[in-house]
Amino acid sequence: MSEFDAGTTAIADITGDYTIDVAHSRLGFVARHAMVTKVRGQFKEFSGTAHVDPADPASSKVDITIAASSVDTGSPDRDGHLLSADFFGVEDTPEITFSSTDVSREGSEWTITGDLTIKGTTKSVSIDFEEVGTARDPFGNLRLGFEGGTTINRSDWGLSFNAALDTGGVLVSEKIKLEFDISAIANA
Repeated sequence: MSEFDAGTTAIADITGDYTIDVAHSRLGFVARHAMVTKVRGQFKEFSGTAHVDPADPASSKVDITIAASSVDTGSPDRDGHLLSADFFGVEDTPEITFSSTDVSREGSEWTITGDLTIKGTTKSVSIDFEEVGTARDPFGNLRLGFEGGTTINRSDWGLSFNAALDTGGVLVSEKIKLEFDISAIANA
């Protein structure tokens, strides 16, 4: 078998240190709005590193830092509200961070548990990821791809703004789905 086949066959040993390729990754979220539709958003500025060890997943590690001010939902007014103290409070807490505390693996399925800090509050979350492939790009970089997600309750982090609707329900759902499409490049 060649080192890679169509860019997605697993390369024999992916153990090592990686840097998230921001230009080819997405950290997104989905929230229900007015009980009838979903609003999608993402963060455009973030950085992250990982140590990956498939043979000993518990020794793997992930750290991510997100500029909360880089939130983008496609609506400048909504984004401005998300930056305010009602939500992210970027004047006082400009960063969202995640630092893994445990990593486990079963085949191509990984679970990364860690401390998610938003607006100065830290809570543990577990995120399920699927290893979607590896490839050596045209520049010789070893790339590793993961897709994953989890659902959190935003009020656990003090993001509790809401408004009641005349028809019942609330303007913004408490449950927020987090979505991750990650391309990481092995460090030289």
